[in-house]
Formats: sequence, C-alpha cells, structure tokens
Amino acid sequence: MIRKALMSILVFSFLSLLQAEEWTVEADVSLSMNQNSYSDNWSGDEKSSLSWAANFNLLAEKQLSAKLHNKNTLKLAFGQTHNQYVNEEGDKNWAKPDKSTDLFDLESILRFTLGVFVDPYLSGRWQSQFLDESIPGDTKIFNPNTLTEGLGIARVFIKDEKKELSTRLGAAFKQYLNSHDAIDNTNDGGVELVVDYKSLLAADNITFNSKLNVYKAIYYSESDAVEGTEYEDDWKTPRLTWENIISAKLTQLISLNLNVTMIYDETKLDREGKSLKEVQIKETLALGVSYKLL
Repeated sequence: MIRKALMSILVFSFLSLLQAEEWTVEADVSLSMNQNSYSDNWSGDEKSSLSWAANFNLLAEKQLSAKLHNKNTLKLAFGQTHNQYVNEEGDKNWAKPDKSTDLFDLESILRFTLGVFVDPYLSGRWQSQFLDESIPGDTKIFNPNTLTEGLGIARVFIKDEKKELSTRLGAAFKQYLNSHDAIDNTNDGGVELVVDYKSLLAADNITFNSKLNVYKAIYYSESDAVEGTEYEDDWKTPRLTWENIISAKLTQLISLNLNVTMIYDETKLDREGKSLKEVQIKETLALGVSYKLL
C-alpha cells in the first residue's frame, strides 16, 4: 500500500510535467575529468590514472492550482577512477575502474497551499545507485533502493529571486529493497525533518545549496531480530544527512563545484561489519565543463 502511494505521487508528478506550460524548470549537466600519464621509461614509481565524473540536476516546480503546488527534483551522478599498475613481469596494465561517485535521487512533493501558517504536504522519494558492486561477481543495476513516503506540514519562509528557505516536518515511511538474495528487505517508520536552503551569491555567478535531513525511526521491522545484540538500539538513533554544494561559474562553460556531505547513521556498517558510530564526510572538488540546459 505504501509503495503504491509513492508510485502514485511520482506518476502524478510525471504526468503533470508533460503539460510543461508555466513550469519553472532548471536543468544543468556537468563533466569533470583528471588525467595523468607517464611514458614506459619513466624513472619514477608514479602510475598513470584517469578519473571522471558526470552530474545532472533537474528542478521542476509549478503551482498546479490555487491550492496545490508540485516540486520535483532529480539528481544523477556517476564517476569512475582508472588506475595503472605494474604486474610481476614489470609491464604496466590498467586495472578495472573503481567507482568514485554513484547517485540516483528522485523526489516529488505535493504541497497544499491553503493560505494558513503551514501547508500540508505529501512526498515520495526514490534513492538508488546505477551499479551495485558490493558483492564481487554479482553486479546489480539500480540496487539497493530506498523508498520514502512522507506526509506532514511544510512552510516556505523565504522565496525570491536570490534566496529560498523551506522546511518540512512529518511522518516518514521507508522501505529498504535489495535484490541480493543474501540480504533481507526491511522497512521502518518515524519522524523526518527536512530543511532546504538556496542562495545566489556574487552577481549570480555562485550558487549555494544546502539540504539537511534528520530522521528518527520509531518502528523497525527487524527490531525483534536484533534484540539482545550489540545492534539492538542502532535503528533508534537519529540519522542525519547534510549536503552542501557551492557552484561557481567561472565562464559560460567552465565551473568549479565543491560538494561537502556529512552523514551520521548507526545502521550503516564499516568494513569490518560493525556499526558505524562516526560522522562520515565526503568532499568533492571538481573543475570541469558545465552547461545549463534550461
């Protein structure tokens, strides 16, 4: 039932997008690359390498009627790093590329603009990745998947040409789906707070985007299974994701992007299979080609 509700929200939003009149649409694509190469007679022990990353971002929103607003976001990212190695015979070969980034994130929000202090909302979100290489020899496409359905209250505090600040607070229901046979599918439900902020800086050449997501699970489908283990309280701990992106447009096609993401989630496991009780930080600085489609 919950999954059907999510699909209904996403399908409704997609059908609405087909009627593209009066939609506010922003779309951009970027590609960054770093390469170094050495001749076969190079005396040092450096190795050749090649890394690249592609990003696509889409925002489409519209006041569908006097009392209904629809906002859709799509974030896609994929990148790889290719490294050279020297085999036992002393020959240089290229190893299998490693992923450097992989993201699929689609979200749709229906906000009921009733003219009161806060607006009721319904939301659906689908998070995944293009390639799952977590199990050697068993690569999966679009796996694992996290589906989130939300409902609650929202408020837009600031919205003009330069800045936008909005918040959402409500109930959230999550399903964690994994197509690997050895991994069980689970679900939970709880309370979710989302804060979105966007600002244009320095004569509109610099854009700052920040999104804070705090989720506290109240129900977990496997709570009985983990009871009495060292992990029994991990699912109860609030989970935090804070993403900050600064994009500076140096020329019409060249841009500099800094992405800093902080995650705290005790349900995640480290390389030794133990609960990760530390803040994870991902920092990406990329200089590359960027083009604003719309």
